[in-house]
Amino acid sequence: MTNSTKKQNNQSVILIGHAEAVKQYEKKPDIEIWAAFNKGDEKAFNYIYRFHAPSMFEFGIQITNDIGVVQDCIQNIFIYLRRKRGELKEVHSIKAYLLKSLQREIIRKLNKNKSIESKNIESFEKSFLIEVSHETKLIQLEMETEKTRLIEDALNKLTIRQRQAVLLLYKEGMSYKEIADILEFSEVKSARKLIYRALESIKNIIETKMFGSPK
Repeated sequence: MTNSTKKQNNQSVILIGHAEAVKQYEKKPDIEIWAAFNKGDEKAFNYIYRFHAPSMFEFGIQITNDIGVVQDCIQNIFIYLRRKRGELKEVHSIKAYLLKSLQREIIRKLNKNKSIESKNIESFEKSFLIEVSHETKLIQLEMETEKTRLIEDALNKLTIRQRQAVLLLYKEGMSYKEIADILEFSEVKSARKLIYRALESIKNIIETKMFGSPK
């Protein structure tokens, strides 16, 4: 058997394993998937990684445009999780847990590499820029080029907390409770208030751009 044939066979096994994992876990609640993984189920681990890694990368690249740092942090998280299997606490929302972990890991790594001057999360103010894609359904509009530009401009004038909250709500489909957990608010109403203020700011910024400052 040639090396090429062996490689193709290995890839087939991986694909089959992923297909089986999806079939087994796609309709199960997060708490069951996490419990299975914590008990050592490789299919559960495969499902968690394949299903959540893309969202983690998209969230991470908004914090820093250093792709290598984001990829390293994602890898570090999954290495840690595999090593700690059997010791992990119960998780009800896997995505919320992973995004929260990723944010902390990126900040830790950037601070360690002295890529930022301050260890305060607000120092990400200028680097956390949301790029609105054609598929993003913000404010439930079919965006044209000019509207997209206006919304991008408005989003990037928000505070980092506001931008994170808007991204998590509209792009990731998170609940207010999950957003509060990721952003480490003690109360859900804090996340709700943050998003309301963010949307009001977006509305005001766009209206000012389109119609000018009120007299």
